[in-house]
Amino acid sequence: MDDGPVTTTMPTKQMDAGIDGRLTRRLARDVAATFPEVIVAHQDGIFSGVLRMVPTRHDAQDVTQETFIRAYRALLGYDSNRIRDLKLRPWLWTIAVNLCRNAARDRKRAAVTVPLTGDDRATADTVDVAAEGIADVIAAEWQRRLDVLSAAQRDAVVLRHVVGLTYREIATALDRPVGTTKADVHRGLEQLRALLAAEIEEKP
Repeated sequence: MDDGPVTTTMPTKQMDAGIDGRLTRRLARDVAATFPEVIVAHQDGIFSGVLRMVPTRHDAQDVTQETFIRAYRALLGYDSNRIRDLKLRPWLWTIAVNLCRNAARDRKRAAVTVPLTGDDRATADTVDVAAEGIADVIAAEWQRRLDVLSAAQRDAVVLRHVVGLTYREIATALDRPVGTTKADVHRGLEQLRALLAAEIEEKP
């Protein structure tokens, strides 16, 4: 099954697996001293992916921060052999995806709809564009498209084509078989391509 990247403005970031190997060996010796390097190496990738899984930048910041807090606490309870055997990137994403799912459940339970007036909506849109810039407008367009997918397809597509995880790493992070993960990516991309084609046809 060939799932090349969709031709879009969605960023893709590849991480050097060798870096994670060195980090886990150092973490096994001293978690407290090494963990800041884990944050530096992975925080941008985690945030970029999470931003496509939650509604707002603030939510993404919260999930990213909580991911590293939980990871640090977990590592403090692991013995050195377990730490050395960790596949660091998919392990961090397992934590992040679970936090995104928990946040989604919390939002459903606490959802309150507050209608905006026309003036309020126009003002909010103007402020958002001015504050966040064109890049965030593009990100919002992709968030809208990704929201059409099922949760499993969205998570798999984001981890593959935004974060740059391998299929095996995605399967680990999502706790799903590799074959199912590939199918989710393939079907998700097909839906995105169809949506893009429909948008192009609708343009004057």
